[in-house]
Amino acid sequence: MRRRAALAGTALLAGAVTGLAAGPAQAQEYRYWSFWEGKGDSWTYASEGPGSLRPADGAVLGFRFTVSADSAAAGKPRGAAGFGAICADTPAEKGRKRVGVVVDFGTAADAPGGERPPASRTRCARVSEDASAGEALAAVARPLRYDASALLCAVAGYPKAGCAERVDGAKEAPSAPPSPGAADGGDDGGPSAGLFGGIAVLVVLGAAAGWQLRRRRG
Repeated sequence: MRRRAALAGTALLAGAVTGLAAGPAQAQEYRYWSFWEGKGDSWTYASEGPGSLRPADGAVLGFRFTVSADSAAAGKPRGAAGFGAICADTPAEKGRKRVGVVVDFGTAADAPGGERPPASRTRCARVSEDASAGEALAAVARPLRYDASALLCAVAGYPKAGCAERVDGAKEAPSAPPSPGAADGGDDGGPSAGLFGGIAVLVVLGAAAGWQLRRRRG
């Protein structure tokens, strides 16, 4: 009897683990502007937003319009990230800094309905020494459009409307759209509610199996 109870508890736990491992089939994707920092041929997802990041003289920034569920799957700018090539024809100026900017408007497949992505552009922005990444972008790709929470929605007027919209066409922006530094599984990079819920299920089932064993012994 005790063996059957133990096996039953094991089966319950295995079933719970299997259910947790299955999880959602596919994460919800959003259409948005991703922000990158570059060096040579390498791009790294920015750890700050363009409004707060203060690039140094010689930095290279990349902006790519993409469709993804998180930063790990976001499309990188399809242009070289070398400062020397981008700013070769822009001489240094006292009291100013030079920042290379690569703007990739994405693919036709990622474009909102009825729109066509413009050709990518690579420019050298010469801005004040304390300028933000957003100000460097504005110097070479106006007009920019932001939403009420300062999320970058459009670069050089593209796209014409919308901001971090779901790819299924719903007009609902994510509670925390894919953003620089955001970790998968939670807005603040911590474990998701689903993980805590799964742990709670395992604890309850384990306690139930133990209670059945003690009852049989009694």
